Amino acid sequence: MKKVISLVLVMCLIALFALTGCSSKNAETPKENSQQPSKEESKVEFPTKPITVIVSYAAGGGTDTGARILMPYVEKELGVEMVIANKPGGGGWVGWTELLNAKPDGYTIGYINSPNIFSGYLNPAYKRDATIEDFALIANHVVDYGAIAVRADDKRFETIDDLIEYAKNHEVTTTSTGVGSDDHIASLKLNDKLGTKFVAVHGKGAAYGKSGVLGGHIDAYFANVGEVTVPAKNGEVRVLAVMAPERSKFLPDVPTLEEKGYGKVYSWSARGLAAPKGVPEDRLNIIIDAFEKAINNSEQVEKMNKMGLDVKFMKGEEYYKFLKDDEAGIIGVKDLLGW
Repeated sequence: MKKVISLVLVMCLIALFALTGCSSKNAETPKENSQQPSKEESKVEFPTKPITVIVSYAAGGGTDTGARILMPYVEKELGVEMVIANKPGGGGWVGWTELLNAKPDGYTIGYINSPNIFSGYLNPAYKRDATIEDFALIANHVVDYGAIAVRADDKRFETIDDLIEYAKNHEVTTTSTGVGSDDHIASLKLNDKLGTKFVAVHGKGAAYGKSGVLGGHIDAYFANVGEVTVPAKNGEVRVLAVMAPERSKFLPDVPTLEEKGYGKVYSWSARGLAAPKGVPEDRLNIIIDAFEKAINNSEQVEKMNKMGLDVKFMKGEEYYKFLKDDEAGIIGVKDLLGW
């Protein structure tokens, strides 16, 4: 009888161990399923084809020049071709409208220029609903201060004083990349502060304005340091002043308006990149990382500096705040623009 009881106990223990073993295996199954996918499995397959980069100004201007210097370095980071598409017109809004309407898949991005971009929707005449909030920001590339130049052989204006004094008594035409552009606003600020009679001639880009000045059709070249540095070195234009807090390292012999006694009249163009809102976050992050490495590449910075273009990388909240401050600056001069 004892042998039978012992045998029953042994059988029960075996059954118990078997059940315990099954329970342990079942308990481990969810743990195995909850493991994160491998890096290879979670890798985003992007990009796999060329990316279009919209430049909202004509070829040959500061934005276009900077873009063509930068993109080869972005190509090295992303492994695909970056195709620049110039879309001038509407003070930049021909290109920006196309960018906003592009499919938000990461394969269409573009340069955004401030303060110009804000003028296109703060001006009530345009009745635009789009704002900076409708773009997915990537990074800032350049901050390019304003400059005033004339044709090198223009004997009327040897100095900035000559130009200012003449403009107080005569209409002087100036270049502009559009209504509410940095160049246009600079001329209005001078008129308001000094009583000058600068009249902006709006064109499709800095290259258009340069040809107008060199051809004798426009009196003064209101542009950016990056757009006048090379023409000045080539003897095409004479730079009279820069509209910046201090002299430009690219034009060290050119005075600022402030040091000449004309007050704090500053002007600049910031050029960064954005995508249409709605690009998947993982793709946008890949683009941002690539641009951060490319913009901070020392070789790229050196090439930009040789063209008179000052690199200033910003991304994320820093870039957003910079743009919102720039937007507030345009709102502050709405009365000069008649808005």
